[in-house]
Amino acid sequence: MADHSASPGTASGRELTRMAISATLHCLTGCAIGEVLGVVIGTALGWETAPTIALAIALAFVFGYSFTIAPVMRAGLGLGAALGVALAADTISITVMEIVDNAILLLIPGAMDAGLDSVLFWASLAIALAVAFVVTVPVNRALIRRGKGHAVVHRYHH
Repeated sequence: MADHSASPGTASGRELTRMAISATLHCLTGCAIGEVLGVVIGTALGWETAPTIALAIALAFVFGYSFTIAPVMRAGLGLGAALGVALAADTISITVMEIVDNAILLLIPGAMDAGLDSVLFWASLAIALAVAFVVTVPVNRALIRRGKGHAVVHRYHH
C-alpha cells in the first residue's frame, strides 16, 4: 500500500511524482484487466476491430472504477458516494490510458489481427499498456497537484 503521508495538495517534487506513479499503477491495474479481457474476448470470438476495442474500453472502465469503489466502500462510503468518488478520481486517468493504449494497438501492424497464440498479440498489448502508463503518469501528477484525480481518493486510504 502506498504511503500517503503527504497531502495531495501540498506534495511537490519527488513525493508528487511518487503519488502520481502510485495512482497510475492503480489505474493501470484495473484498465489492464479490462483491456486484456476485452481484447481476448473479441479476438477469441473473431470480432472486427471496432467492437473488440469498444468491449476492451468498456471493461477497462468497469474494472478501473471497481478498483476505486471497493476500497472506498470499505472506508465507509455507500455505493452511490463511492461511485461518485471513483468517477471524480479515475475518469481522466482511465480515458487518457485507454486513448493511448488503443491508439498504440491500432498503430502496430497486425496487432489487432493476430491470434491469441501469437507473440505479436501479447507483445502489442504489453507495449501499449507500458506506453499508456508512461503517458498517464504526468497527467495524474498534474491532477494530484491540483487536488483532483486520484487526490480525491486520498482521504479514504487511511
